[in-house]
Amino acid sequence: MRLPLFAAVCILLRTAVAVFADEAWNVDYHYALLGEPQEETTFFHQPNPTSKASLIYTLSKRGFVGAVNPRDGSVVWRQLLSPNLTSSTSQGFLRAGEGQDTIVSGYGSQVAAWSAADGRLAWTVDMHGPLKDVEILELSDGKIGSGAKDVVALSGGGSPAVQRLDGASGAVKWQHKFQEGDEVYQLSASTTEVFAILLHKTVLGYIKIRVLSLDPVNGRKTSEYTLSSENELASADTIISVGANSASPIVAWTDAAHSVLKINIIGTKTVSSYNIEKQGGQTVENIRIHAPYHTTSLSHFLVHYQTATSHWADIYHINFARSITQIAYSLPNISGKGSFSTSTSDANVYFTRITQDELITVSSASHGVLGRWTIDNLGVVSAPHEAIVPTHTVSELSVKGDSVSAIRTAVLLSTGDWVLLRDSKPVWARPEALADITSATFATPSVLEDFQHKLDVETHSNFVGAYLHRVKRHLEELKHFPSYMSSMPQRFISGFLGTTDEGAMASDSFGFHKVIVCATGNGRLVALDAGSANRILWSRTAVDLGSSETWQPGLSSRADVIVLEQGSGKSQQTFNATNGDPLPGIPDTHDLQAGPRVQYTLRDGVLEATRTDKANAGSVWHFTPMDGERILHLVPRPSNDPVASIGKVLGDRRVLYKYLDSNLALLATANDASKSAQFYVLDTITGSILHSSAHSGVDLQAPISSILSENWFAYSYTAEASDASTKGHHLVVGEMFESLVPNDRGVLDAATNFSTVQSGTEPFTLVQTYQTPEAISKMAVTQTRQGITSRQLLAVLSDVEAIVGIPYSALDPRRPVDRAPTKDEQMEGLFQYAPVIEFDPKWFLNHQREVLGIENVLTSPALIESTSIVFAYGLDIFGTRLSPSFSFDILGKDFNKFQMLATVAALAVLTFVVAPLVMRKQVNTRWQFT
Repeated sequence: MRLPLFAAVCILLRTAVAVFADEAWNVDYHYALLGEPQEETTFFHQPNPTSKASLIYTLSKRGFVGAVNPRDGSVVWRQLLSPNLTSSTSQGFLRAGEGQDTIVSGYGSQVAAWSAADGRLAWTVDMHGPLKDVEILELSDGKIGSGAKDVVALSGGGSPAVQRLDGASGAVKWQHKFQEGDEVYQLSASTTEVFAILLHKTVLGYIKIRVLSLDPVNGRKTSEYTLSSENELASADTIISVGANSASPIVAWTDAAHSVLKINIIGTKTVSSYNIEKQGGQTVENIRIHAPYHTTSLSHFLVHYQTATSHWADIYHINFARSITQIAYSLPNISGKGSFSTSTSDANVYFTRITQDELITVSSASHGVLGRWTIDNLGVVSAPHEAIVPTHTVSELSVKGDSVSAIRTAVLLSTGDWVLLRDSKPVWARPEALADITSATFATPSVLEDFQHKLDVETHSNFVGAYLHRVKRHLEELKHFPSYMSSMPQRFISGFLGTTDEGAMASDSFGFHKVIVCATGNGRLVALDAGSANRILWSRTAVDLGSSETWQPGLSSRADVIVLEQGSGKSQQTFNATNGDPLPGIPDTHDLQAGPRVQYTLRDGVLEATRTDKANAGSVWHFTPMDGERILHLVPRPSNDPVASIGKVLGDRRVLYKYLDSNLALLATANDASKSAQFYVLDTITGSILHSSAHSGVDLQAPISSILSENWFAYSYTAEASDASTKGHHLVVGEMFESLVPNDRGVLDAATNFSTVQSGTEPFTLVQTYQTPEAISKMAVTQTRQGITSRQLLAVLSDVEAIVGIPYSALDPRRPVDRAPTKDEQMEGLFQYAPVIEFDPKWFLNHQREVLGIENVLTSPALIESTSIVFAYGLDIFGTRLSPSFSFDILGKDFNKFQMLATVAALAVLTFVVAPLVMRKQVNTRWQFT
């Protein structure tokens, strides 16, 4: 008897979990990104020496170390080394020893070892100085060991040194310090020695390369010599490569004009010189050296030359007897840009060359082609006629006999996409450029914009005009009737079975498939579909950036037009939001925002407001903080912030009138000396302060965020521990009214028109403080089309990698304090105030996902009033749809269509069967005689 009951309970539990999972992952999407991989820190490696399967490991430009499954491109594991460091301020290193189940990273001043299978931290060591290089000793104390291989790390700064760390625990085995004066550059290791490369600057400003040989057992210096390089080296940027962990490591450099190549086998003083010939009259712009990293591999390497229009390569062999290098053969010059990668199989070395349309593999021993494949499609989205070129590659191949039977190549493309090719066919693509979004905006597709415009015309017309306009619209839509009828069977089946394709933007009548245009750090514009996961609509180059150049563009939209501005006062560009095509001319900025346009500028710690409209251009007001204060940020009220009601209806049907002004902004300042923070609500037209609050004992190292919407504002900060209280995170919410007396508008009651310039009316503000379990790093508010739907405060919790949507009813400052709510207050939805807000698990928008490094959250209204579209970006990408007041204007996916159709069919059959019986009964009743 108990067994069937237990089985029934299990079935019910599994069903409930399935329903929850279906609802949770249905309308949201998540890009778990790593960032663009770096060439020197990306490789194939077996996480377990006994396994034949490999993973792709990388340390990206965004500071992520992680592993990617080459089968489907999914992230196996990832770790953010330091969110406070960027690629421009810190060098990154990633190394894996042959046959090891751990990988070693170096970032900033930290050296860490990670489990190659699951990314668990094995150990970490602080070098107390910026890292210059990290290498793995393939030999342990002169003998091949079976345990974890040791690590040598080179650090710079005030006390440059090289340390040998135990591979299993990270303990320091020995340390060798360098004398001040020379700059430590890099490490190299051979089968018997550890070499430290130092740069010595001469009186004339040239650079000499010093090589120190260290004993790998005790770290003592065994020899030292200086290479004759001062005639060519004027900068360390022209040092091409310092080989490491090879049978015969080399150091190579060139002059500033790239006219001569110098190569030295580390451990010898001989320098080989090779003249670099021009190809087609063009000079070489870039030189790269590709060499194996295994000590058991052949001492062969490839030198890659790149000009503006072509590239070629020379393969070099090292002559041990004469301690020189010599060119074995050359790969021909090919037009366009290309990339090379190095692979090993036992002691053999193979080089793979990839161009826009071809992939070939050759052996380092001879020039014969072992494999050739034609690339028809790289599987990424780009602008029409755009040349997609490979930036750098890593390869893993299988050799049978004299040919390559299979090859996998992970390619970083110029578009910022990371693609894996199996032979020449794309398997997956990861849009890693989206991990570096600098700006983003919502836009409406042209099809949806036309439909929305027609609805707006009908909304603002009288009854007769709206009816005639709708009839005319339906007549125009008759031209689509044949295609609609042809697709009717498939639409009926898909709708009945619940398999409707949500990726169809043309049939988006709810406004879920808005276009999200993102400006990425590599100078591109990428458009995403807000309603479909993993769908990129278009991608194109907006500006050509150099290797060290950055940009901070501004994006705005007007319907289906994207406006790109690269800085204040610079020229603007416009693009079609639907397909990304450039548009001629610049749209009138008066259409982008109604009313006065104010631009804020921070000069010497003073906030200046300037009118940008042509009629009233010029400075309006200045805000000078108090002595010792600095401005943190300014948050204006959103330009698209519709208000459905000018008042808040109370439980007794009286009204509290909201203080509504579209020209409001919330300003946050901080005082480092007193550890305090101040918040001001400003009128952006006059610069007057409408409300201010100050908080002492604030942790200014923690995030401080704020938001302003409708007639309320919110900000958060972290309070330091004191004698009276412990350290905690605080969320302050304030709501502004024209008067605190119901049905009274105060001094504005008899006013027909209102102007903040002529009247200095200040709002009545109710403020309440809550304590939250986590710090809030960023805030946003849901937006709906008409503002009828209740709002949610979206808070980014960076410490737990989550985003929560807090209903405004939980934050309402009118919640009764120290008493139970009255019946009228209960009718408003108010409940008793509690100083601590516990985040309900249902508030977490990301559910079980970890969204890392979210820097901004955007919201946009859908066409239906109940729904707001949310897009969050930073290191990760996350998007979803929210219905704060539930989906009151759309049927959910849990609506039982089968039951509805079955009910209608049953009623139809019942009517058909019962109707004759009822008619016969009525006839018989009339013929009956009493």
